[in-house]
Amino acid sequence: MYVAVKGGERAIENAHLLLANARRGDQSVPEVTLDQISEQLGLAVDRVMSEGSLYDRELAALAIKQARGDLIEAIFLVRAFRATLPRFGASEPVDTGAMRVQRRVSSTFKDIPGGQILGPTFDYTHRLLDPSLANGFVPQAPAVAEASTAPTPRVTDILGRDGLIESSPSAEDGASVGDLTREPLNFPADRDLRLQNLARGDEGFLLAMAYSTQRGYGRNHPFAGEIRFGEVEVEFAAEDVGFVVPLGSIELTECQMVNQFKGSATEAPCFTRGYGLAFGQSERKTMSMALVDRALRARELGEEVGAPAQDEEFIMSHSDNVQATGFVEHLKLPHYVDFQSELGLLRKLRQEFAEANTPDAMKEAAE
Repeated sequence: MYVAVKGGERAIENAHLLLANARRGDQSVPEVTLDQISEQLGLAVDRVMSEGSLYDRELAALAIKQARGDLIEAIFLVRAFRATLPRFGASEPVDTGAMRVQRRVSSTFKDIPGGQILGPTFDYTHRLLDPSLANGFVPQAPAVAEASTAPTPRVTDILGRDGLIESSPSAEDGASVGDLTREPLNFPADRDLRLQNLARGDEGFLLAMAYSTQRGYGRNHPFAGEIRFGEVEVEFAAEDVGFVVPLGSIELTECQMVNQFKGSATEAPCFTRGYGLAFGQSERKTMSMALVDRALRARELGEEVGAPAQDEEFIMSHSDNVQATGFVEHLKLPHYVDFQSELGLLRKLRQEFAEANTPDAMKEAAE
């Protein structure tokens, strides 16, 4: 707290009132509602849910409103609330292969079973500002058709049937899965912890690291095997009833990257993979996550490690925006004692330097 600032608690209380008024803005303008945020700023809500590790659209919208649109502050709020919730257990692994797909694209094959589904995307827009949105825009109804019943197998599964891509790395049966929300981060970290860290990691940081791998800072030549977005069922094994019960469905984005092949004297060459999964429609996040995941597998695949994206301690220790925010923003807090001690030391050193460089002192040193 800024207790050292003149006015003390009264100043802090007034700062809160100023914040509340700044948040509301011009009161002649209608107040934004949580439904409006959830429905019309959906991608921001998806990011807050994903990096806040809590799937709740209403709470994420509330956090965005409270944070005045600062998504990192909203993520902080969601995580703080999450820490107060009881935990009843862990859900069963979701089956993304059975996803009710809303969007599905692959850059590796033109024709894939179930077809390419463009869905809602910015990919083919002109990136020109649309003035019609400023005055209330009613979009045309999109074309509709009956939902296809054709299966949509993952592209990596198709490659896997022919042995062209490595098997998906999996934990041993009965092995416990780490939990970064309950246990401190330790190194070396297995892939389960790395993927958890990347899923909660800052999108901008992961994007920069993913970009670095494509510019040569790490051995990485990727193809987007598949990016899919849609709804999946979540199930929970309830001990009281003795069977698995459905909890509902959530929206997820999954990215499977197909990367350069590997081989050895005893193994035939095959493609390798990187993986990304996040709440909501989070394509940029999952693509970045998949690229960094692949880079972090360098040691596992016997590759030389030298780039930042391949250094798990560097990535995992700096990707969390809540933690990074704390380290940066604590610099705003009073550091009067520390600074005054360094200021005193600097003045003393400058005085000694000046005394050593007087004409008499220099003459004595020369003799």
